[in-house]
Amino acid sequence: MLLHIVARGRIGRSPEAELVDRYLKRVTWPVRVTELPDTGGKLPPEPPQCRRVVLDEKGDALGSVDLARRLERWRDEGVREARFLLGAADGFDDATRDGADLLLSFGRATWPHLLARAMLAEQLFRATSILANHPYHREG
Repeated sequence: MLLHIVARGRIGRSPEAELVDRYLKRVTWPVRVTELPDTGGKLPPEPPQCRRVVLDEKGDALGSVDLARRLERWRDEGVREARFLLGAADGFDDATRDGADLLLSFGRATWPHLLARAMLAEQLFRATSILANHPYHREG
């Protein structure tokens, strides 16, 4: 299953970009990152059997194991792509939220866009590591 991050805004060359790259290079599943301008630009067409995950402060704060199990279930159901949408500074409209298969939150705090992208990359690495029984994740 493809893990596809679709993010508003360009990360450029920055410490956050290095962190995102560091984690995404470790993910053993196929990964794609699509950057869109802060406003405008079209989302890439969704393939059949795609699940949309919208990162939103009003979403569910899933634990790492719960996220891993959700990805595992989708993969086992034949989902071809899990698409993770990161919005611009003003987030998403109600229609985008309503169309999500999962609203995901990284807690009640507000995170800068670039840090949220790095956190997502790390959580995708952690989730796939959990499913591969890799020792990276330590349940506490």
